[in-house]
Amino acid sequence: MYANSARIQTPQSGPHPRLLEVVERHRRHAYQRPHAEHSLAAFERLQQWLAAHPGRQLILDSGCGTGASTAGLAQRFPECGVLGIDQSAARLGRAGVEPGNALRLRAPLEDLWRLMLVQGIRPLRHCLWYPNPWPKPEHLRRRWHGHPVFQQLLALGGALELRSNWRLYVDEFALALQACGHQGIISAIAASEEPVSPFERKYRDSGHELWRLSVELS
Repeated sequence: MYANSARIQTPQSGPHPRLLEVVERHRRHAYQRPHAEHSLAAFERLQQWLAAHPGRQLILDSGCGTGASTAGLAQRFPECGVLGIDQSAARLGRAGVEPGNALRLRAPLEDLWRLMLVQGIRPLRHCLWYPNPWPKPEHLRRRWHGHPVFQQLLALGGALELRSNWRLYVDEFALALQACGHQGIISAIAASEEPVSPFERKYRDSGHELWRLSVELS
């Protein structure tokens, strides 16, 4: 059935007790895992696309799924180039026609973010909509704010917007931002707002509360 998304279940009653310790450790040690070969190929395609559209500001749709959100952003910001990234070939395989000002790439986010950072590619806006929540406490380091790449994510800059149907994820992200010198603003997403993605529509129609965190990282 359509509107049947289960609510996120977790043993945590609040932010992970080791969150700030993990964030601080990652601040001291840059993430240096070697890039996957297909990530390098995807980044080469990105560079070619950017070179073909010089001067166009970039909007980054990280974890774009089927790319529906990428297409929506491309329509909303026709003067910008919109890059959608997802690591799932199956999800991207369900993508519709790619708008003329959009590009979808298959690659791990942690690879593309680092490659963009090294080459000086900075987004005007960065959308991080409905990342995998990894609700088990032992998976803290798989949440983006607990991941070793978090510092590079922040260093990309731009106006970052996180959306989630798990308030605890948003609260943890805000705490991690604060530990790194940034102040995020948390607000509820009204049910009357037009959903930005099929995920958001399904969560809303399943009765979930939806949250956004906005922060200017420039």
